[in-house]
Amino acid sequence: MNMKSLLSDEVVAVRGVLTDTHPVDFHTLGLSGAIDRLTLPLRKRGTVVHLETPHHGMEVDRQSATLLYRAAQELLSNVHKFAQASAVTVRLGCVTHGMSHGLQLKVTDDGGGFDVPAAMTGRHTGMGLRLMRMAVGLASGEVTIDSSAAGTFVTVTLPLD
Repeated sequence: MNMKSLLSDEVVAVRGVLTDTHPVDFHTLGLSGAIDRLTLPLRKRGTVVHLETPHHGMEVDRQSATLLYRAAQELLSNVHKFAQASAVTVRLGCVTHGMSHGLQLKVTDDGGGFDVPAAMTGRHTGMGLRLMRMAVGLASGEVTIDSSAAGTFVTVTLPLD
């Protein structure tokens, strides 16, 4: 395979990460499989990706699955474009807070980090994160973002109850 073909494949994969709102084979792959496919551009670049799905095969309603997929899409796209990370961990599972239950997506990278307050208020930066936070909030969920020079840790939690 020549270099031009490899670059073309990567452009197609990255474009898919940025624009694929709900993959055609989402039902076949399941949420964890669809998220795993989003990591392909990172893996091709040489980034070590750890996908943890301790509740593999869990039943997730379509709206929550789509929202978590879109959140993963935004977060992994940002890692690919900006973080210069050598390793990324994506964890998808169930959580319990007191008497309520939820779904949680955690994306952690060892990249250079970013200024979270500046990204959340800047005119030309952070729009994807702000839209993600708004969509999760409309679903009564929560997004937390911690970032430093040692990496970024983002948690998206959606209620099941």
